[in-house]
Amino acid sequence: MSGVGCSISSKRDKLRRVLLPSGKKECPLKKKQSFIQGTLILLAAGIINRMLGFITRIALPRIIGAEGVGLYQLAYPFFLVLITVITGGIPLAIAKMVAEAEGEDRPDKSRQILRMGLTLSVGLATLFTLVALVGASWVSTTILTDSRVYYTFIAMTPMIGIVAVSSIYRGYFQGRQNMIPSAMSSILETMIRIFFMLWFSWLLLPKGIAYAAAGAMLGVTVGEVGGMLVLLWQYFRTLHRDKLENTANSPLTALTENPLIPSSPAPGQPALLRRLLRISIPVTAGRLVGSFSYLLESIITVRSLALAGIAAAAATAQYGSLQGMVIPLLLLPGVLSSSLAVSLVPSLSEAAARKDLPTIHKRMHQALRLALVTGAPFAVVMYILAVPLCTLFYGNADTAPMLRMMAPFAVFLYVQAPLQAALQAMDRPGRALINNLIGAAVKIAIIMLLASRPEYGIYGAILAIMVNSILVTILHGYSVIKLISLSLRVGDIFKTLGAMIITGAGIRYMYSSFTFTGSEGVRFIGAAGAGMLLYLVICLLAGLISWQDMQRLPLIKRWRS
Repeated sequence: MSGVGCSISSKRDKLRRVLLPSGKKECPLKKKQSFIQGTLILLAAGIINRMLGFITRIALPRIIGAEGVGLYQLAYPFFLVLITVITGGIPLAIAKMVAEAEGEDRPDKSRQILRMGLTLSVGLATLFTLVALVGASWVSTTILTDSRVYYTFIAMTPMIGIVAVSSIYRGYFQGRQNMIPSAMSSILETMIRIFFMLWFSWLLLPKGIAYAAAGAMLGVTVGEVGGMLVLLWQYFRTLHRDKLENTANSPLTALTENPLIPSSPAPGQPALLRRLLRISIPVTAGRLVGSFSYLLESIITVRSLALAGIAAAAATAQYGSLQGMVIPLLLLPGVLSSSLAVSLVPSLSEAAARKDLPTIHKRMHQALRLALVTGAPFAVVMYILAVPLCTLFYGNADTAPMLRMMAPFAVFLYVQAPLQAALQAMDRPGRALINNLIGAAVKIAIIMLLASRPEYGIYGAILAIMVNSILVTILHGYSVIKLISLSLRVGDIFKTLGAMIITGAGIRYMYSSFTFTGSEGVRFIGAAGAGMLLYLVICLLAGLISWQDMQRLPLIKRWRS
């Protein structure tokens, strides 16, 4: 059928060129972004967002301290659980269903799917917003160890409905293979969030740390409103453009339709809802495991630290340092693997529908190699230069031992994202769910066992997170290998490991040699930059990165042209 579809499309284009009057511009057909274009757009937006986000990561602890960050972080896992229940798999289902409708050239069906998703998400959001407001006092006083979280909990509730609406529109645009609206909204949301988080927390700080943390959460809410408005503007703009295209192309409709392939009637609302739920429920269940794991981690970690003899305020501060300072640094290089994961789903889904195993293998090797090779040097920098990095970002080196301990294992997190995306793309979300569930159970058990012992404390939680990242990545990798008979390129793994060791030695030597600068920041930037250059040279010599790969970068392509 794909050959018939291509033939019809070709004949339709020829008819357009013949029938349109001379000199009249043809209304352009809807353009879809390729796998690489979509990845680059999301990558650019992700890099900008991560870099901008570090403004708050650096400034917020200086305003409200590690204890205030801890209050903020204790409330956030509850928000993630609620959002996962409401929007977990619905945006992905919307994206897949809209992509099918657009492939059939049925924009009316796409809008019907959008309306169904909005109705379902807004209904769930209204229900859980009321539940959150009613249960805020009980959660903050009974489940969590610090009752001051109440104010932050209340401040986050308006976001539930806003995020629900935004996620549906993002899924709609991804289904149309247009990543620009999502990228634009996320960048604007980040910019607004930064300003209002810092401003509100500073304004409310005189009232106490609890109010300052709530102010930071209110700033996030304002940012989400800005991101949602951008998506709505993009949607109505796209709707207007589609109407103009349909008006311009309407005289050709009768001549370009193929009578042998009748257009299917639009499905009813119950049929759409059943399909939406059938796709979204397994994905939601898988993401709930991660969200509940994060929630239980926040509760059990603080309670275990209390059992270890650490005061509640100190335990909150330690957890805030781990989740609000160390983890964001570790996840910063993962922006590429996250972008790859989003773009990988439609690409692998399309190849799987054609039963094109070579393309699936090619895409997986590309994604895994990129995730491994690009994440490895950042892990080395965070390990070798943990003290100057934490001093430069947060004004003190108290979090440096945590960062150094976790940095070597961050590579597993970078590789994990495309592996999980592959399981979801090939209709194996249940397998990903089981793997995540196993990892979550092991993580929680280790936290309860080690974090409650005074000799481990917060480092027991760190060990649990490290074991979880390794275990889930291995389980995902095994599942993907078994599913598509993928052969791992073990040589690339050993080459990357060797490049990391050499780069680490070079960074350590260069950092100790840059004592003449007199500035800790200059020493860090000089050693890290020289180390990255050394790593790039090693990768080129070892064949981990080819000159053809470099030529695909937009800046180098423009320079060569």
